[in-house]
Amino acid sequence: MAEIIDKVAWIYIVDGKVLGARSKGKDTYYFPGGKREAGESDAQTLMREIEEELSVQILPETIAEFGSFEAPAHGKAEGVSVRMTCLTADYAGELSPASEIEELAWLTYEDKARVSAVSVIIMDKLREMQLLS
Repeated sequence: MAEIIDKVAWIYIVDGKVLGARSKGKDTYYFPGGKREAGESDAQTLMREIEEELSVQILPETIAEFGSFEAPAHGKAEGVSVRMTCLTADYAGELSPASEIEELAWLTYEDKARVSAVSVIIMDKLREMQLLS
């Protein structure tokens, strides 16, 4: 049976650019977020991961579903997929890389070659919705 990595990601767009994060020692950008801990809801995972990675607090009342996307997992063995549950939300605080995050970047559609396979699918959807420049 194929392995599926269950992740939650934050889709945050400003002026046609989406927020991306790059982990230390990596060259690929991801949407901020991470793996769910036992018993966590999508919203709880998002709030915990974003505070850990970006030093800001997600405003729970602004969380909205964006969609769920699946693709081969970047840097993993063949047959391993990632399922990314994407949420949008506003936040309080100042964005600052923390934990394993080395860099934040505002990505446009031109940056598709710099992101993981599942992120390409999400960027295609953002572009189709005319949210990404």
